[in-house]
Amino acid sequence: MRGGRWRLVGVLFTAVLAVAGLAGCSGDALPEAEGAGHAGGIGGDRGDPVPPQPVDIPLTTDAGRASGGVVAAGAPGAPYNYGPTVMVDGDRTRVWWCSQYPSAPPPGDDILYGESAALDGPFTGPGGAAPVAVLSGNPGHFDGQHTCDPSVIRVDGTYYLYYTGAAGDHALGNSIGLATSRDGITWTRADGGNPIVAPAGDVHRDNTYGAGQPAVVYLDGWFYLMFTDTTGGAAGWNGAGQFLVRSKDPAFATGVQSLGDNGFTPVPSTATPRTRSVVDAFSADLMWVDALNAFAIAHETQDGTTITFYNRAFTFTPYRPVVVPGPWEEGPGLARGPAGHAPVSVADPCGRVPVDILRATVIGQANAPTDLRHFGVDITGVSGCATRAQALAVLNGFAMPSPVRTMDLVVEGRLVRFDRRSVAERLARKVLDRRIDVLDEVPVAGHISSGTPAVEAPGYGVGLIVDGRLWPVGSADVVALNGSTVEPITAAQWLGYPMGPAL
Repeated sequence: MRGGRWRLVGVLFTAVLAVAGLAGCSGDALPEAEGAGHAGGIGGDRGDPVPPQPVDIPLTTDAGRASGGVVAAGAPGAPYNYGPTVMVDGDRTRVWWCSQYPSAPPPGDDILYGESAALDGPFTGPGGAAPVAVLSGNPGHFDGQHTCDPSVIRVDGTYYLYYTGAAGDHALGNSIGLATSRDGITWTRADGGNPIVAPAGDVHRDNTYGAGQPAVVYLDGWFYLMFTDTTGGAAGWNGAGQFLVRSKDPAFATGVQSLGDNGFTPVPSTATPRTRSVVDAFSADLMWVDALNAFAIAHETQDGTTITFYNRAFTFTPYRPVVVPGPWEEGPGLARGPAGHAPVSVADPCGRVPVDILRATVIGQANAPTDLRHFGVDITGVSGCATRAQALAVLNGFAMPSPVRTMDLVVEGRLVRFDRRSVAERLARKVLDRRIDVLDEVPVAGHISSGTPAVEAPGYGVGLIVDGRLWPVGSADVVALNGSTVEPITAAQWLGYPMGPAL
């Protein structure tokens, strides 16, 4: 393939280290390895200080699943397909991944996009056409030839694409860039096309890959960015390791904090020395699991994709790892919600967590990973609604009976009461037969009575006026179902209202 690429994979034996190569954005073959992230483990991990762990809870899994074949691939002529990021967005699943289209200049790695109604695909471009190249090299910049390893989230209507970029030959090293979009298809590079994370240069190693393979989660106003840096001081002998920074700025230009031995601490920039790796791996993915109140890191090990858990501060591992079994030849993409959170089980939201991944499974004719397939398990026996905070996060969009013979709907961490069951059912992703007891402690944030006044403004749609606040409603049908009278208003009047949550 033109431009070439680096690839690192590995297998852990009882006392033998088998070394293979890392999926990056450029180069040829270089020995590297993956590991399970334990002290003294594979990949040269020297072992981080392990704080006392108040819990080390074993988890059980069931409902193992795998697609019958390939679920996503580029059009004919795309020699490889790997490094996916997967967004479960309502009734469709959206995937961006690394490939190469001869028709997309310049020659080098491209990021493709496809969508489907289900994780088992097939993933196609918009309208059912072949997947489209949505980001390619930007000549004259750090990502002049290669764009690869996407991680996509959506926050407040803006899509953020974090990716690995390389100017040319692998020896020049990789850095991490950012692009933004309103639809997830047409992208604009941020910060003038400059990288937001460059190699730290703490240590010189034979592996000159640099910084890349980002994974991003948005949680409580923070953007958490996990990535590979083979020049990081805490990486293994072969460059294996995953580092973390966070900021409330999606471009990580201000307010950056870096994860070290004592947790997150403020640093001048993302160029800070890499003093702590959270898992001894390449090409990993990250998500937040509300039902477990924990981060989950997916990384490849001998038996499949290992899921390693950390508490919110990354100071201890509250659960023992679980494994999604099956073949792999490159790092996984976790199926996540738009902000990078784990999807919620519709069948059992409080007691079960679905963990689904897409990953490349074979080495193709181009001597690179391809054949993206879907694998998954359910984590069972979870106490996902044990606290008010967890219940409100897990049950977002769920409706249930209220204590006063009406219906309650969880909306963006708030409890909203509806007089009309039909309205709550229309807005809910699912209606639970039984109320979750812990929600009895949550105050009602708004009461939607029959006939609650509604307004409509050009370009903004309709909304209900609840206690003087405007609650936008996605469909005029809901307003009609509630028996509300709609008053036309101007856009200025709409913007003048204090805003409530969107229903």
